[in-house]
Amino acid sequence: MSLRQFISARKILRPFQLIKDSATIGWNEMASLFGLNDDVFHNPAHKKIDKPVTAILIGAGHRGTIYSDYGRQFPGELKIAGVADINPERRKRFARIHKLDDTVCFDNWEEVFAREKFADAVIIATPDSLHTRPCLAALEKGYDILLEKPIATTEEECRLILQKAKETKRIVGVCHVLRYTPYFRELKEVIDAGLIGDIISIHHMEPIEHIHMSHSYVRGNWKNSKNTAPIILAKSSHDTDIIRWLVNKPVHDVHCFGNLRWFTNSNAPEGSTDRCIDGCKVERDCPYSALQIYFRDRKRLYVFDLPDQKSKWDEYILEQLKVTDYGRCVYKMDNDQPDHLTVNMLFENGVTAGFSMEAHVSYEGRRTRIMGSEGDITGDMESFVMTRFKSRKKTSWSLKTDAHGGGDHRLVRDWLQAVYQQDVSLLSSSIDVSVESHLVAFAAERSRLKRTIEDIKI
Repeated sequence: MSLRQFISARKILRPFQLIKDSATIGWNEMASLFGLNDDVFHNPAHKKIDKPVTAILIGAGHRGTIYSDYGRQFPGELKIAGVADINPERRKRFARIHKLDDTVCFDNWEEVFAREKFADAVIIATPDSLHTRPCLAALEKGYDILLEKPIATTEEECRLILQKAKETKRIVGVCHVLRYTPYFRELKEVIDAGLIGDIISIHHMEPIEHIHMSHSYVRGNWKNSKNTAPIILAKSSHDTDIIRWLVNKPVHDVHCFGNLRWFTNSNAPEGSTDRCIDGCKVERDCPYSALQIYFRDRKRLYVFDLPDQKSKWDEYILEQLKVTDYGRCVYKMDNDQPDHLTVNMLFENGVTAGFSMEAHVSYEGRRTRIMGSEGDITGDMESFVMTRFKSRKKTSWSLKTDAHGGGDHRLVRDWLQAVYQQDVSLLSSSIDVSVESHLVAFAAERSRLKRTIEDIKI
């Protein structure tokens, strides 16, 4: 009996009828009710790692540190064997935490690959525009790779990495962390089991949240698409990937509208100054005040290499607001990233998907609407509600997690298994599918700029 036949059997539907419309249950209850996996992260193909995989971190910033920290929690599975970072303070701090001696700490990634291979793998978490060269060098040297998204900032470079990965037959895992969140993993389990029939269409929204937008895409490293990558790639390649994963078919056509509406000089309030600390007359009333965000509220400070002594933080943060872009007025930057956009996708099997990225919202957490032939699902990263048309009953699932839904370390675990067993099938996404989701983002940006419908060809 197929899973779909099993879950539609009367012995399963009978208890389903007893659920009240407002019922909220955990995954174990839902899995038991519908005959699904009670642990969606269990993989019977995983083996005990007898000798830890060794890896070199290239780029010891926020994301690289998170992935590497897996080795501190599970030293029997991952051992950090070296680090490369241009920032000496960051490099020293990382070396101290992971107990690395000076011989395996490098100023730049070139020094790593000038040596003979001295680890199993590398973790590449450099700025987006610096992914391609170290990735190609690592493949050439025989390393397996965990590569922070986006794969690269141009379509040509993505294809180069895909080609080199196939030539060298090395494992390249791309950090599609949303695939490893309980929310999306359990959502996919429900879809693949046929609980709402066949997918007809998807509406998906990424609310960036207004402060996050100002921090990362107006003041931050990704403020200018010409110097980094289009926001649809830099921020929302997570989403093009997750939509592709849920539908599980290739995308054929892409269409996009969007623009930079608000964070422009023409919207600068009267009395504003180039920097928030320069006597701006509206600073106290501005939702994007750098003094409020970084100094008073102490938010998003991971971008600063703060002194170890908290007593020195005030002086240090104020100095950073004087000399870095994080202290500049959001209306007087050299940013060009859209603060809202909408993407339409047509898949090979006729499924349509609409994706919107929105900056002008007070909340974060993806919003998902999935329309099926036998029911629908609505969700917000922490919960989802499934409604079946025939019974008219609703089932709610809920679990609160971190911003990435707890997916970071689960992704690392799968990647380590793939490297340890030398089996690329243990990754949730092949490099081919990862590149395809990036091609959707590139096509969306072309469509936005040229007002065209773009087709996807891997």
